[in-house]
Amino acid sequence: MKIIILGAGQVGGTLAENLSGERNDITVVDRDSAPLADLADRLDISTVQGHGSFPAVLNQAGAEDADMLIAATSSDEVNMVGCQVAYSLYRTPTKIARIRGTNYTGKHREQLFRNEAIPIDVIINPEQLVTDYIRRLIEHPGALQVVDFAGGLAQLVGVRAFYGGPLVGNELRELRKHMPNVDTRVAAIFRRNRPILPEGNTIIEADDEVFFIAARNDIRAVMSELRRLEHSYRRIVIAGGGNIGYRLARKLEARYNIKVIERAPERSDYLAEQLQRSVVLEGLATDREQLLKANIENTDVFCALTNDDEANIMSSLLAKRLGARKVMTLINNPAYVDLVQGQDIDIAISPQQTTIGSLLTHVRRGDVVNVHSLRRGAAEAIEAVAHGDSRSSKVVGRRIEDIDLPEGTTIGAIVRERKVIIAHDDVVIEPDDHVILFLMDKRRIRDVEKLFQVGFTFF
Repeated sequence: MKIIILGAGQVGGTLAENLSGERNDITVVDRDSAPLADLADRLDISTVQGHGSFPAVLNQAGAEDADMLIAATSSDEVNMVGCQVAYSLYRTPTKIARIRGTNYTGKHREQLFRNEAIPIDVIINPEQLVTDYIRRLIEHPGALQVVDFAGGLAQLVGVRAFYGGPLVGNELRELRKHMPNVDTRVAAIFRRNRPILPEGNTIIEADDEVFFIAARNDIRAVMSELRRLEHSYRRIVIAGGGNIGYRLARKLEARYNIKVIERAPERSDYLAEQLQRSVVLEGLATDREQLLKANIENTDVFCALTNDDEANIMSSLLAKRLGARKVMTLINNPAYVDLVQGQDIDIAISPQQTTIGSLLTHVRRGDVVNVHSLRRGAAEAIEAVAHGDSRSSKVVGRRIEDIDLPEGTTIGAIVRERKVIIAHDDVVIEPDDHVILFLMDKRRIRDVEKLFQVGFTFF
């Protein structure tokens, strides 16, 4: 697939990195030569320096025969105009734009974004994606990562196994004996950062990162087998009242006790007017006295969500030392993420990795409706829809044990007519099933896509 990416920043660069290893023809456009040179040194891609919305620049990037344009610059307006030029001059088939402004994506969204107006096929809003990601973590105390499939009917959850968990030190096959009325499947285990493909005789060790899939209502029961269950959160302090902090407070304030710390006086006044139940405190989250004023010692979750990585890390460390039970920290620089997570910072959140899954959903071949990047890009979870029949499809009409899955790939569950079916060997795939797969080796993605592409006999 020939793909043009506008913007060589964190999102555009991470996307180019993900796609370049999958036999795609990638060209990245940016006004700044430095990030382009860095990407060109590391990846097998083409680069063009210039303004992403200029016709001559798009022409130089190969828009004439591009299959897809992904506009991921920091400017909503450049992204929109770039899509408009690509459609008007080159009829680019698929146009995806990163748009953050709520004034564009509010009530006029349907009227604005269509071929007759601004021709954008898919809108990605990073702030909304990150907000939803954090909300799911808060709703599942103790989880390292929570991702939804089939509209939330099934969830894949990553947890760290603790000493004392009922299943720790036992074989995976014991899980069914412990919970005869709950069906689940462990999709992957990461031990000391190395992936392990789980078998029935695999023994769970303390500190393993275990990814399991289950129906939404069964998640808490499965978590209790791997670690001591944490009490539901009630008191949450949010550092930073920008787009993400504001969205999160607005989403949670009806059910949780929310306090927002914001340094800018004008923004603090705005938050106080817009939020109904949240308490807004003006000041710095790196100020010890300000955190004590927010009653940090009795806080269940401290979320550092400013746009400054260093401020987020320092305020999180201070909050933890002062007694915050759980600390979640937004970190843009990927080099910092592995450095800080798992020590005083419980969960480091990478906005690029959260956003990248939504973008990859629209790049994957076959009927792929969900893609989630796991463990900061180390693995991938995919929801694909099975089409065709036993003659035209490599999966339909076959038992899971008979499907030739690529190495390092497991099927975790199937969603059929809003019912979650855990993927045991004797389960037969039917047409229109939503099949949830886990890939430890992302280089196998093309092989997985081919499994779900329908042969000509179907037509």
